[in-house]
Amino acid sequence: MTVRADVSPKLLMWACERSGHDVDALMHRFERLPAWISGETKPTLKQLEEFAKATHTPVGYLFLTEPPVDRLPIPDLRTVADRVVRRPSVNLLEVIYANQQRQAWYREFALGLGAEALSFVGSASLNDEPLEVAARIRAQLGFEVGDRATATTWEDALRRFRERADALGVLVMSSGIVGNNTHRALDPSEFRGFALIDDVAPLVFINGADAKAAQMFTLAHELAHVWLGESGVSEVGLDEGRSPSVETWCNHVAAELLVPRAEIHPMFDRRAELVPESNRIAKHFKVSTLVVLRRLVDFGLITRRDFRAAYDAELNRSLVRRESGGGDFYATQRARLGERFARSVATSTLEGHTLYRDAFRLLGVGTTESFDQFALRLGVA
Repeated sequence: MTVRADVSPKLLMWACERSGHDVDALMHRFERLPAWISGETKPTLKQLEEFAKATHTPVGYLFLTEPPVDRLPIPDLRTVADRVVRRPSVNLLEVIYANQQRQAWYREFALGLGAEALSFVGSASLNDEPLEVAARIRAQLGFEVGDRATATTWEDALRRFRERADALGVLVMSSGIVGNNTHRALDPSEFRGFALIDDVAPLVFINGADAKAAQMFTLAHELAHVWLGESGVSEVGLDEGRSPSVETWCNHVAAELLVPRAEIHPMFDRRAELVPESNRIAKHFKVSTLVVLRRLVDFGLITRRDFRAAYDAELNRSLVRRESGGGDFYATQRARLGERFARSVATSTLEGHTLYRDAFRLLGVGTTESFDQFALRLGVA
């Protein structure tokens, strides 16, 4: 006799919506899904387990009487049309949880080595002028415009930026997918990044599915969160829409950090055509053209009409580059996790302070052989 699972159709529908899949997209794996949702029949326990795996849903949730409400564990500062995005995706939730675990591990590790609170975490307030805070961040990072101008590519500039933050004590994580699953891409339209504030182990995450130029601004924005001492998930918009004061302040700090007012003024040629001129300036500062246009209109160097036309055209033209699963796995993991964190986990494990099973989870490797190879590549084996 076949045992059927007593599961509510609305829980099945909730799981589909939560995973970002519609019923039609899942029917190739579950032909009877419409019948399950209509209540005509029920899935077997095995079918339900497979469905839970496909929708990234804890199977126990499907036996509840009502769908649970997913809440972000940190403030949600994203807006769409000036309204908070109420429902986080399962991908976003899992990425936040994974990085909270990494942060907790690193905090304990660092305290064990005698680490003290980082003075810059929470050292600013919303009452501080963004220009002054940006100057402080730039000085503490030792990352001036010249360091980016000499970089040959946006990717190289972003790498240097991350290295400076890492050296200062900020854990910088970046990925365009959930874990190592290339079928679970993160959506930049849902979030650009987030900050997890801690006075010993501040962590910022950058959505690696975004364009490199956009990631530069996201990193700057999340660092502003660190200096402010405010955790949150960010959409990091540059348009004129009204957004929460924290996000507005962080955007202003990030813009001044990357494109200082004192340097863009003498660079801008009013006689030149706006599009090629903004592209030239963006290449110099290694930021997106959208950031440059925002700065130009803020300083009255272009009219709002010209800004709107150029901004909308650039926004429509911009293409998001998704992170691929190809290439060197160990180099990719190193970039995703950051040098400080990856070396710390590998060192602690080899010294016998961290279990291999925990290291596998934290580093995203699956075997002792892959861990050993990763440690070797990190220079700690």
